[in-house]
Amino acid sequence: MYAKPFGPATLVPIMSATPPPSAAVPPIVSPVVSPVVATLLVSCRDRTGLVAALSDFVFRNEGNILDADQHADRETGLFFMRLAWDLASFRLARAEIPAALADLGARFDLSWEITYSDERTRVAIFASKTPHCLYDLLLSHQLGELGGDLALILANHADLAPVAGHFGVPFVHLPVDPRDKARAEAEQLRLLDEHGVGLLVLARYMQILSPAFVARWPGRIINIHHSFLPAFVGSKPYHQAKERGVKVIGATAHYVTSELDQGPIIEQDVCRVSHRDDVEDLVQKGRELERQVLTRAVRSHLERRVLISGNRTIVFG
Repeated sequence: MYAKPFGPATLVPIMSATPPPSAAVPPIVSPVVSPVVATLLVSCRDRTGLVAALSDFVFRNEGNILDADQHADRETGLFFMRLAWDLASFRLARAEIPAALADLGARFDLSWEITYSDERTRVAIFASKTPHCLYDLLLSHQLGELGGDLALILANHADLAPVAGHFGVPFVHLPVDPRDKARAEAEQLRLLDEHGVGLLVLARYMQILSPAFVARWPGRIINIHHSFLPAFVGSKPYHQAKERGVKVIGATAHYVTSELDQGPIIEQDVCRVSHRDDVEDLVQKGRELERQVLTRAVRSHLERRVLISGNRTIVFG
């Protein structure tokens, strides 16, 4: 700002005690620290007092419940619950929590699992040549939205190595000899153990895992099936869908069991199609569904939102 004094025409700047906006000191912003969260998954026979007892366990130990969800299945008489709480003010040390839960479990005959948000699950992806599901998982991981850490990608073809390299994830090309699949599986298991993997994701992996392999990973292998199960199992589901003149197509993510494509379903989605869609249109729409459904299923598992009950799942939102 300037003022014109008496006398010769000169412009003299007027100093202000308040600095201009450009000189303002930026405020100090403290980093946001995410709380360490304990997540408890529970299943048992339904009875009165379960919700009160589990909530009281957290309350008595000065924990702050962040999320609670439960389901009582009238047909089976089973009860399921997901309980998450902040550990910041929790009186029990982490090492003491299992013993306390064991006492509660004995009282109510509970099956339970406790996990902590600062102990992230390491994930391996099995792939072949098709990239769309792999891309979606890698992007979700890069954005910090997956809920776990990608340890490595194992593939029976080398085609997707550049994709893994772009995202900086280790890639191992391990061909599978159809005459000696046991040797390849033995090496796969060795690598999974070596990298401390806790979840295996089949991102359009075009090999069938042996029952012996699957038995070592119960409830820890997720597959994407390119149809709305149980319809159109086997090869070329979109050709089958076109021949049947279906009006919706879908994708299904499920846990892998020894029975092909019959494991507990975690996530599904559909989209409408019509007689105007040819097979390529169906394939394109199916790819969109497959990558979204698989990533959502993996995220639900890693966020400890899934409970397996027989051949079904309880998935908490």
